[in-house]
Amino acid sequence: MRLKPLPLSRSVAWSLVVLMLLVTLPGCRRGNRASEQLAEDSSAVQNLESNLTFNNITLNQADDQGQTLWKIEADQATYSQDQQVARVENPEGELFQDGKAVFQIRAQSGEVQQDGEKVVLNGQIVATDLRDGMVLRGNQLEWRPEEDLLVVRNNLSATHPQLRVSATEARAYSRDRRVELLGKVVVTSRDPALRLNAEHLTWRPQDQRIVSDRRIQVERLNGNRVTDRANADRAEVNLKTKVATLRQRANLALQDPPVVVTSNLLVWNLQNETLVSTQPVTVQQRQQQITLTADQGRMDINRKIVYLNRNVTAVSQRNQSELDSDSLTWNMNNQQVVAEGNVTYNQSNPPLNLRGPRAVGRLQDRTVVVSGGRVVTEIIPGSIN
Repeated sequence: MRLKPLPLSRSVAWSLVVLMLLVTLPGCRRGNRASEQLAEDSSAVQNLESNLTFNNITLNQADDQGQTLWKIEADQATYSQDQQVARVENPEGELFQDGKAVFQIRAQSGEVQQDGEKVVLNGQIVATDLRDGMVLRGNQLEWRPEEDLLVVRNNLSATHPQLRVSATEARAYSRDRRVELLGKVVVTSRDPALRLNAEHLTWRPQDQRIVSDRRIQVERLNGNRVTDRANADRAEVNLKTKVATLRQRANLALQDPPVVVTSNLLVWNLQNETLVSTQPVTVQQRQQQITLTADQGRMDINRKIVYLNRNVTAVSQRNQSELDSDSLTWNMNNQQVVAEGNVTYNQSNPPLNLRGPRAVGRLQDRTVVVSGGRVVTEIIPGSIN
């Protein structure tokens, strides 16, 4: 049970006033002066009844089952019976969930409601998660034990063995082991080296997962330099497996190889250096002006090879040539494509159409050879001068 000061009874307080009057009033003092003194002392007693100040005090609160909800030590506490609030200076203590300490806290000042439903601390907040070492810092803290909610806001920053965070506000749910980050969120992880920018993120430290249900930017870092940048409407980053799953209007701009990949689903394995999509995908290499589309695809980022399947189309804008097939492998080191299954190749200058089961060549210099089985060649009349 929380320690709180007990008020003086009115009978005891009035007795103290009378005793003070008997001792201090001289025999020659006038009656009206005694009345004035009595009124002043009565006001002092009423003030004593409504405000009590304690130094070096410990406050605590338990639930109906007797389990501690919070325990706070303070240099000074002023308790107001009228306002049902204890104001504390330099508070330090612990916040509990299910009878176990989950956060260690300290601040410059604070307020504790008499019913114990909320603790509010202000100024140089430090809240440390005793289970995983996460440290939240800010200028205001709220602990709502009935909601299992710790809120830290105003100039929020957070550190964890895996990451660093800045945001407008953090909401930590101790039972669920979940932290919601709101407002201009920037998360920097160490391994893999990533920086995440969003308006709302959910961090699950126990699972080592970061989830966003809103537009998010994920940047891969080499020191302070951004090497690759992804954007999506929704995303999940698993720091344990080092996999980022990007959904809805997702795109990834890679520096090496220099391509942009777009799809509604991109699974980016940062450790294995692979990118996979089981939904329609577009790959663009703007330097060579080549665009590839397919129903699904995979990229070996380290080897710089793209594998596409189903309804594949490869277009070279530079020389207006197009290659369609069931599957295609594109080696970006030598710019060679290998297409297989229902291959159709056409170009505009000179106009030429080729059909066959397989094709090998380079789109940008129009050296595509269709071979295997029955090959059909169409040369448009009048196209050769």
